[in-house]
Amino acid sequence: MNLDTRATTPYAALLLRVSMGVLFLAHGLLLKIMTFGFAGTMGFFGSLGFPPVLGAVVAVAETLAGIALILGIWVRPVSLLLLPIMIGATLQHLGAGWMFSNAGGGWEFPAFWTVLLLVQAGLGAGAHAVDLGRLTGRGAEVARA
Repeated sequence: MNLDTRATTPYAALLLRVSMGVLFLAHGLLLKIMTFGFAGTMGFFGSLGFPPVLGAVVAVAETLAGIALILGIWVRPVSLLLLPIMIGATLQHLGAGWMFSNAGGGWEFPAFWTVLLLVQAGLGAGAHAVDLGRLTGRGAEVARA
């Protein structure tokens, strides 16, 4: 089987982008905002020794990033801007060991997400992304972001 990677790579990037977008939307909007609420999320971040407002910032960032990834808007910058959140989550879970099923969650899941974000930043938006250049009339320099 001889696959033309020029034809399949945009769809692989699309699959990665949308799946990560859905997960970030689930973590930001459904879990942090709708389930725990801003007060609960901020309280949890405060209990970890972080400024509580960071919980709200992370919840909103994950929600907006999830939407941007699903739509294919600013995929490279969004992927790179999410790295500090995922690196922070990885570091927060280091003490719980490798497996996420451990008490306190393990670090493999956020570490894997960190790598996936780097891959997405390298691949770009892929197929079926919103072309902001076309929408704003600014041309290819916006579409390449």
